[in-house]
Amino acid sequence: MKNAVLLLAAAGFASAAAAQTGSLAIVGPTGTIDTSGGAATFTISVYADADFGTAVAGGGFSLSADVIDWSGGAGIVTDMVGSTPDWAALGFQDNGYAGDGNYNGLIFGQLIFPPFIPAAPESMLGSGPVLIGAFAVTVAANSAGVVDWSTGGGVGPFVIEIFTDDGGSGTMTQLTEADIDFGGLQVVLFPAPSAMALLGLGGLVAGRRRR
Repeated sequence: MKNAVLLLAAAGFASAAAAQTGSLAIVGPTGTIDTSGGAATFTISVYADADFGTAVAGGGFSLSADVIDWSGGAGIVTDMVGSTPDWAALGFQDNGYAGDGNYNGLIFGQLIFPPFIPAAPESMLGSGPVLIGAFAVTVAANSAGVVDWSTGGGVGPFVIEIFTDDGGSGTMTQLTEADIDFGGLQVVLFPAPSAMALLGLGGLVAGRRRR
């Protein structure tokens, strides 16, 4: 009986060791975005990584946003335009901006057919996380607040597909939401002090007129 328990425990450790996982991280601007000079634009980028495999073959992901608006409910994120690198243009599908900092999703991929069509160098995992998508973000002039972006799935049957070169035709492994560590990014927006002073002065003038 003891031997059976030990064998089961060993099998459990083997399963845990064989678990294959991936991650989606967001990289964007650091510090506070100054919105006093009109509508501000910046880029946030999404990177995929995995603890196994040779290259990122494709996938689909979305972005969700938690917005704290200090601008009185006027709105912060006015537009987002998504794109994917050239290597991932096979089957590219842009599901579009959903408003309020949320993005419906991007689907991307490449054709890998060893040895005739190898994985694109830019998709290789050996050099670190792989860029899979970028978003041009536009925020309203004089907007103030915090936007917390998070990566997510729900776009297709899997989030990331990983190609593993085995010396032959290779293998493909599809990672679903349960296999992914979803990352996030926080961006702070605020007008420059001079703009805030002008806004405050405008509020005082408006107050006096109402009296």
